[in-house]
Amino acid sequence: MAKRRNIDQILQDWDYQPGEVAARVVRGQDGRELLQMRIDLGLLQLEVTGRPDGTRPNGAETYFDYLLALTVHDGRDFVLTEEQCAEVDREFVQFYQRRICWLALREFSRAVRDADHSLAFMDFVKNCSPDEQWTMSHEQYRPFILFHRTQAGLENKGPEAAIEQINQGLNRMREFFVEHEAEEQFEEDELVTRLDQLRESLRDHYHVGRTLGEQLADAVASEQYELAARLRDEIARRETGKI
Repeated sequence: MAKRRNIDQILQDWDYQPGEVAARVVRGQDGRELLQMRIDLGLLQLEVTGRPDGTRPNGAETYFDYLLALTVHDGRDFVLTEEQCAEVDREFVQFYQRRICWLALREFSRAVRDADHSLAFMDFVKNCSPDEQWTMSHEQYRPFILFHRTQAGLENKGPEAAIEQINQGLNRMREFFVEHEAEEQFEEDELVTRLDQLRESLRDHYHVGRTLGEQLADAVASEQYELAARLRDEIARRETGKI
């Protein structure tokens, strides 16, 4: 009979801290990186690339990729079945667990990658959803994922670029509230408030005035179209490195 192994020693050496995401990267016996997260009743172990549970649904890298392949055949008529909805939910949870681990470890580029997967998957299932209630069971988390995406996307950015990144995240969050006819709740949302505070903290600490993007928005709003055109040209030059 094969020798049974347990994780007693691992758990004894790694205390669980309520309210804290405790994660670490370890090496498997074959040398590959693995991600571990300590939870109340044990630990989770996740793959660092592909699908977090290491499976390849029907040979695809993720269940999202598998469903994309199905739509090539069924096109606009594709609607998720009850079983497929359950598998979608599984993948969303797995990518959420890995994303919060990356954020806790300050592995921001990896957190961005997983947030982008979840957001693209949400867009997909929204179009293929069997009913509105199931759609909203996922859409309600879009601002939360956008918040994580915006936070993680600040890595290695200068103050002005970071402010622009926050503005882009806030704009995407505002679009969500507008789409769901809840724009009046936007300014009071906790995640929106936290991003606002972070942006103004960066502005104050680094003495950053109105960014080019903000000046462009101001010019368009006040119908100063010649100024807006000059600002667009300047933004394009900066993006291509021709400052």
